Amino acid sequence: MTKRILGIDPGTGILGFGIIDVEPNGKSVMIDAGVIRTASTETDSNRLLTIYDELQSIIKLHKPTVMSVEKLFFAQNVTTAMTVSQARGVVLLLGEKNNMELYEFTPLQIKQAVTGYGRADKKQIQEMVRILLGLNEVPKPDDCADALAAALTCSITMR
Repeated sequence: MTKRILGIDPGTGILGFGIIDVEPNGKSVMIDAGVIRTASTETDSNRLLTIYDELQSIIKLHKPTVMSVEKLFFAQNVTTAMTVSQARGVVLLLGEKNNMELYEFTPLQIKQAVTGYGRADKKQIQEMVRILLGLNEVPKPDDCADALAAALTCSITMR
């Protein structure tokens, strides 16, 4: 049975999403990918509402049954960590409200699953996303590729 996985790279200014189908033979196929953008001039509550509404529309359109979200790992900027945490909360709420299986992975887990190396850089991850999904080009922007990497990590882990 084919599984449809929604991968999320959480953020408030730019939230990346990527949807893949995992076929019974284990092959992954990209269905859709992109970003949800919010303006820094908006209130936090309005930005979160935009993320909620747009992501809900994506979920309604594509009907994924699994959600894979990158866990936060920040060591420096507390303000950024807090706003990204708020966006993650909205994402997780949407996953629950839509009865999706929820999985969370650290950046290290994603790097190891996709590249086999926990210290892989962004370019290595993006290239492996391209290869694993059989794409002609690396998905842009980075947030989109990171979301697809989260979805791929989930598919690899579920095998």
